[in-house]
Amino acid sequence: MVLNNIFNFQTKTISRSALILGISYFFSALLALFRDRLLAGRFGAGPELDVYFAAFRIPDFIYNLLILGGFAAAFLPLFSEYFLRNQKEAWEMTNHLLNAFLFLLVVISLVIFIFTPGLVRLLFPGFGPEEQTLAVPLVRLLFLSPIIFGISNLLSGILHYFNRFLIYSLTPILYNLGIIFGILFLSPAFGIFGVGMGVILGALLHMIIQIPSAINCGFSYKPLFNFKYPALKRIFSLMIPRVFGVAAQQINLIVIVAIASTIATGSIVIFNFSNNLQGLPIGIIGVSFAVAAFPSLSRFWSQNQKKEFLESFYLIFRRIVFLIVPVSLLLFLLRTPITALIYKTGKFGWEDAQLNPA
Repeated sequence: MVLNNIFNFQTKTISRSALILGISYFFSALLALFRDRLLAGRFGAGPELDVYFAAFRIPDFIYNLLILGGFAAAFLPLFSEYFLRNQKEAWEMTNHLLNAFLFLLVVISLVIFIFTPGLVRLLFPGFGPEEQTLAVPLVRLLFLSPIIFGISNLLSGILHYFNRFLIYSLTPILYNLGIIFGILFLSPAFGIFGVGMGVILGALLHMIIQIPSAINCGFSYKPLFNFKYPALKRIFSLMIPRVFGVAAQQINLIVIVAIASTIATGSIVIFNFSNNLQGLPIGIIGVSFAVAAFPSLSRFWSQNQKKEFLESFYLIFRRIVFLIVPVSLLLFLLRTPITALIYKTGKFGWEDAQLNPA
């Protein structure tokens, strides 16, 4: 009974949804910092961790480009439109999109799997033969994550529409717990490859936790597959503007990592730890409000309620600015002691910690 209430809990207001997501992202951020501390202590700013963060960039590019920046952003407005018109058709459309994108992700993953050695040499020119040999199987392993996250993000879109934010809020926590499990229990036997196994475990937990709630909302899987289905053309047209914006950011990250691979060993590690730390206010505050507001904004737009849409948008924008500016300023002023407190452990020394906030 208690589990049923948790899986079916619905939030009634954007502020309450944002509060739940904010608390979740806060605990997830703490776990992420603990995860990075474990990585720093176990591997230090060395070649193995350089390879891990570099290998992450390729599947992460596909995930951010096609799923998070494209599919996930376009699915909810389209689902809202279909569901308001015809619920049966909305679920049919959901299955068509799921199967089409799974097919696309599997094909892309297979192509990347074949050409991984060439991609590693092209994108990370500073890696020597040992780093390249380590990076190739790690990239191939990590390419399972976009496929799993493709399913998971569609389930997330369903939960967002029905305001099931409590279950969704657990997904980043479980994802980080999976990686932490890999660091603590798999890396002693498998090295950095064990951390990659933890990433896949975390992705699976991210997906599995949402399945019961999505089924309760009305979703049931059907093997519907038709590339000529009308909604596919619609969702691709909605994705295009977002894809271009996300592509620029992701290409920038790949270029930075490529340059870092040609500098000193540990440069990629330092960059990633710094990037993770500066992204905390965005995740805890910005993403929480954005995710909580998106379903309501989608419904307002689908129902042509432009006045309500703009009022809700400006209200959320003001709240984000009010909270994120002082937190970001505090993080900037205390960057050195915060960095040393989090990362200075094990093989990650004081000199590495001093480089991190630069």
